[in-house]
Amino acid sequence: MTPQPSTARRTRYAAVAMAGAVIYAVVDVVLHLLPPHYNPISDAESNLAVGPFGWIMNLNFLGRAAMTFCLIAAVNGTGPASGLRRTGTGLLAVGGVCSGVLAFFSTDVHDAGTSVPRISTVEGAIHLYVSGLGFLAAMAAFVSLTLWIRTSPQLRTAYPAALAFTLLAGAGLASLGLAIALAPELLGLAERICLVGILGWAFAVCAAIRRPVTRAL
Repeated sequence: MTPQPSTARRTRYAAVAMAGAVIYAVVDVVLHLLPPHYNPISDAESNLAVGPFGWIMNLNFLGRAAMTFCLIAAVNGTGPASGLRRTGTGLLAVGGVCSGVLAFFSTDVHDAGTSVPRISTVEGAIHLYVSGLGFLAAMAAFVSLTLWIRTSPQLRTAYPAALAFTLLAGAGLASLGLAIALAPELLGLAERICLVGILGWAFAVCAAIRRPVTRAL
C-alpha cells in the first residue's frame, strides 16, 4: 500500500527529526572527548561551544533547531488540530528558535574550580537567558502535547513514552534549578538529564508517527 502524499511528508519529517535527535546526542558525546575536555557532570553543555571545537557545538545548536521544526511539521501533520496541539507546537517553535539563537551568542565559561554560571558579557547574558527560555518553552510544550497525545487516536500508543520523557525532562529542569542554588558541581548532570528527556520525547513521538506507515507497508 502506497502512503498518501501528506502521510509521506509527515513520516519524512518524523524520520529527519529522529535522525537529528540521535546526531545531536552523538555530537555532544564526541565533543566531550575533545579539548578542552569539559566535565559533563559539572560543566554546562553550552561550554562545549567555547574552545577550538566550539564551532561544532554551534552547528549542533542549529541542528537542534532544525530538528525541532521537523518535529513540529510531523506533529502538525498528525490527526486533527486542537488547542493543545497548537499551544504545544507554538511553544516548541519558541524552543527551536532559542536553540538557533544560542549558536550566535557564546556563554561565559566559569572560572576553573567553580561551577556556578556567571555573566560577565552581554553575549553571555543573552546566551543564558535564551537557554533558560528554551528549556522552559520545551517543557511547557511537552506537557501540552503529551496531554494531546493522550486523546489522539493516531498517537495514543505513544502516550506512556511521551509521559515518561516529559517527567524526565521536568525532573532534569527541577534538578537544574536545585543544582544552581545548592550543588553547582552537578549542574552539567542536571542539564543533561533534561536534554535526555527532550531528545527522548522527540524520538519516541516521531517513531510513533512513522509506525502506522510501517504496518501499512
